Amino acid sequence: MELRQLRYFVTLAEELHFGRAAAREHIVQSALSQQIQRLERDLGMRLLDRSTHQVDLTPAGVAFLVEARQILDHVGRARQAARNAATSAPTLRAGIIDAGYDTMPQILRELQRTHPGITIHQVEAGTPEQYRQLADGRLDIAIGHASQAPADVTGKLVRLDPLGVLVPDEHRFAASDGVPVAALATELLLLGEESQTPELNGFVITLCRAAGFAPTLYEGTVQSSRAAADLVLQRRCVHCVPSSFQTSNRPGTTWRPLIEPATHYPWSLLWHQDNPSPHIATVIDSARHLAERLGWLEPLSSSIEPAPVEDAPGAAIGSTDGPA
Repeated sequence: MELRQLRYFVTLAEELHFGRAAAREHIVQSALSQQIQRLERDLGMRLLDRSTHQVDLTPAGVAFLVEARQILDHVGRARQAARNAATSAPTLRAGIIDAGYDTMPQILRELQRTHPGITIHQVEAGTPEQYRQLADGRLDIAIGHASQAPADVTGKLVRLDPLGVLVPDEHRFAASDGVPVAALATELLLLGEESQTPELNGFVITLCRAAGFAPTLYEGTVQSSRAAADLVLQRRCVHCVPSSFQTSNRPGTTWRPLIEPATHYPWSLLWHQDNPSPHIATVIDSARHLAERLGWLEPLSSSIEPAPVEDAPGAAIGSTDGPA
C-alpha cells in the first residue's frame, strides 16, 4: 500500500467520478483506475461499487476512507512540522469545512493580504473533526456554529449567512425572488454530509420543524460541494445551503434565499481557550474588517433563527470573549 494510492482513493471518494478525480490528481484516468485496483487487491476487498454511470463507496470503502484521511492528515502535519522547523516564519493552522463554503477562505485571504508574513496552513475537515483538532493543538482556529462547540472552545460571530436552496435552473423555485420555508415540505431535501456539517444539518431540520413539517431527506450522502451540485443538476433533490455555498455552484443551478422566515446561519471563528497562538487575535481583527466591509453582520438586529440553535449572547465580533 502506497501513500499515493491512499490519496487517489480519497480524491475518488470525494468526487465519485474517475474522470474528475484523475484531473484533480493530474494523472490519466486509466492510471487512477489501476492504482485503485491494486489498493483493493492489497486489502483483499472492494472499496468501490462501479457501474457505467455511477461510482459509490462500499461499506468497507466508507470505513477505509475515515482512516485513509487520518493517515494523509498525519503525513501532511509531519511535512508541515518539518517545514516549520526549517523556517522562522510564523504559522497559523486554520480549519475550513469545504472549499464550497467561502467564509473562512475569504477571512484567510484577507489575513494574507494584510499580514503576508504569516504562513497559513489550511486543514479541510468537518466541524466535529475541527473541534478534536482544536483540543489537541493541531488547529489554531476553526469555523462553525459557536453554540454547538465544546465548553473549552471560545468563539466570535463573524457572519450571518442567508440560508437558501440550490435548485436546477428549470425548477419552479428558480423563477422566485425567495422561497418560503414551508414550500420545502414538498421537496426531497439534500443536507450536507453528517460528518462534515452536522450543525448546519440540525439548523435546517429545526427550521423546517418550526415551519410545521418534518423535511423529507434525500437518503444518499455527498463527500463534496461539487457532488451536491451534481445531484441537484440531475434533479434528484434540492440542496438547502447558506449563500456562501454559491461560489461552488455549477452552471445550470440557481440559489434562492429562504423567506417566511428569512433565516441566517451564524458562522463563528472558534479556538481553544488555552491556545497560546498570538495570531488568533490577528485573524479576528481581519475578520472584523472584512465583515464590516462586506456587511456580513448587518442582519444581526432582524435575523430570525430557530430558538434551539441561536448563537450565545456576546458572540459577535468586538464583544467580550467567552466560552461558546
